[in-house]
Amino acid sequence: MNHHLTRGGHLSAQPMGALRDYVAVDPLMERAAVIEFPVLEDDPYQIDLEETKDLIELHKPELIVLGKSMMIYREPLKELAQLISGMHPKPIILYDMAHVLGLAGLHYQDPFKEGADIVTSSTHKTFFGSQRGIIASNMSEGTEYEDLWEAILRRVFPGSVSNHHLGSLLGLLMAAYEMNAFKDEYQKAVVSNAKAFAKALKDRGLTVEGNPTLGYTETHQVIVRVGYGKGPAMAQRLEENNIIVNYQGAPDDEGFTAASCLRMGVQEMTRFGMKEDDFGELADYIGGIVLRGRSLIKEVTECRKRFTEMKYCLRVKEAGPLIEKLWEALH
Repeated sequence: MNHHLTRGGHLSAQPMGALRDYVAVDPLMERAAVIEFPVLEDDPYQIDLEETKDLIELHKPELIVLGKSMMIYREPLKELAQLISGMHPKPIILYDMAHVLGLAGLHYQDPFKEGADIVTSSTHKTFFGSQRGIIASNMSEGTEYEDLWEAILRRVFPGSVSNHHLGSLLGLLMAAYEMNAFKDEYQKAVVSNAKAFAKALKDRGLTVEGNPTLGYTETHQVIVRVGYGKGPAMAQRLEENNIIVNYQGAPDDEGFTAASCLRMGVQEMTRFGMKEDDFGELADYIGGIVLRGRSLIKEVTECRKRFTEMKYCLRVKEAGPLIEKLWEALH
């Protein structure tokens, strides 16, 4: 069971993607044995838990994959874990946190405490680091799934990975040090900036997706609807004005070729020091470009020049002792 690709699901969690050789064929339907999460009729960015319960009871999936590339809400991890708690065998819950790993914890959600068995992620989105990947689990020695975890380790190396790029591993280590040092301040800033950005865009007349009672988003992402099939053209128009965004298919679009939305993330400019009022200024520019067709290259460029120093970083005097401790451990 996974998220449908056109409803924000990861390509990596699809039969046409990384699951291609790992999913059986349903003998009745003669298609990949995958069930997509149903979504709420009035908010297609959220899972319909009542219907999900019925589908789980009917199909008894072995693997449930959470996590999306279009992710404005917390995943209902606790609720799903409770739904399957009485099943034997119990389905494995895998949470792909590629887009939200840097928010994991008090200000977003704690995957293992809430019921995830496995967490996978890349390390260069909200988690600022070199481009690598992680697989984590709570399947330690003595747990019910110890054998599965050992099989995963064997298949990753040697198998899926033949070169683990030690140079980029050091970058990831420093990113982990910095995340541990600044996570509380950084995570709060990202979420508050995203909510402020969403509200500002709404106030400028743009159509912001999501539940307004939740501030339109609970993550770093903000989704704006710009009209059927207009996503690519609007993304291009913004890029010509030095604002880089993704065009995105909405849950009710038939595909990415008809993308109706723009997907924006605030984490990068939050690290460069932008605060809530600054994202309000950015919303002014986006509103002018998208709604009124204005050319604001100069204004955007001058705005960006104010944010050139990276925040949430360890200085040399702070990083030095950590590196020395690591050096001692290696020798």
